[in-house]
Amino acid sequence: MSKILVIDDDNSIRETLELYLTEEGYRVKTAATGTEGLNAYNQDTPDVVILDIRLPDIDGFGILEELREEDENVKVIMITAHHDMESTIKAMKEGAFDYIHKPVDVNELDIAIKKALDALEMEHKIKGLVESTRDYKVGDIIGEGPRMREIFKTIGVVSQSRTPVLIQGESGTGKELIAKVIHNNTAADEPYIPINCSAIVETLLESEIFGHEKGSFTGAVNRKPGKFELARYGTVFLDEISEMSLNLQAKLLRVLQEKEFERVGGKDRIKVNARIIAATNKDLRAMIREGLFRDDLYYRLNIVTINIPPLRERREDLKPLIDYLLAKINLDLHKRIVGVSDEMFKIFEQYGWPGNIRELENLLVRASVVAKGQVL
Repeated sequence: MSKILVIDDDNSIRETLELYLTEEGYRVKTAATGTEGLNAYNQDTPDVVILDIRLPDIDGFGILEELREEDENVKVIMITAHHDMESTIKAMKEGAFDYIHKPVDVNELDIAIKKALDALEMEHKIKGLVESTRDYKVGDIIGEGPRMREIFKTIGVVSQSRTPVLIQGESGTGKELIAKVIHNNTAADEPYIPINCSAIVETLLESEIFGHEKGSFTGAVNRKPGKFELARYGTVFLDEISEMSLNLQAKLLRVLQEKEFERVGGKDRIKVNARIIAATNKDLRAMIREGLFRDDLYYRLNIVTINIPPLRERREDLKPLIDYLLAKINLDLHKRIVGVSDEMFKIFEQYGWPGNIRELENLLVRASVVAKGQVL
């Protein structure tokens, strides 16, 4: 019988979860404070800990840290009434197995517990990931819905490693912002180097990525290091990778396979230490079928994929996005816009937003420029 420890200062939540989980066949213990929880954990080590972030004596993240020091394989599901991106990413990065918001959906909790127990069984055979001690840093991503919360969890997980990441989403959804957050949580002290594959012609793009030797082509009057060299142990962000030619795709594949490259016109092999994050607004699988994208490169990039939903599929984020963008616009334009009218917001809710967040921001900027009052 699997053992579960519930640590929450809310008496009604403890009783409800104890009753439900006991009926589901688990052996359950509860604690009202962090200190009681740690003592209960040490007395009879549970398989899964359900942990509230806000406790009267010890912060939930402090409890999580102590539990992970005791046993890196313990599965901690954190619960909180606060719906903020920072806590979600921090919880996942610091080793929580999952993160659930109050009021707790028992079906969601049940799925999380079963996944945790399955993972625990697997970890008897394989070694778990080692927790990173790097300071936690995030960017300005607005998201309160379930799909965005899952993205925050994924960011927390991939920030523990340096595996390639493929970010997919329509234009204007914020793909580069996601890439920057991953970089800041992985190698914030190292360079972040973005490359727009659609904005540079093929001959120059190869030189931009790999660098070139003096005299390697007309105009190459000096040796020039490429973006992979300049990135050191940081991140190279390949935006619109679908626009890269098949010739360059083959060279990029070799870099991913062999972790080294040569400058254009050079013979010396240079080690690649940077992480590669690629982004696209196109269907790469369809491009593979049409012979426009290499399937072997796709599988190399597709180790971890983050699919960003379009704005029309995350309308719950429309209000906080407007508030955030207006605060940014006020700083840039020296305005004092406090919000949008109810009528305008209803129109926004019904609109399809083909240009996504970028279109929303551009519209708010134009409206703010001509606004005569504080409400658009």
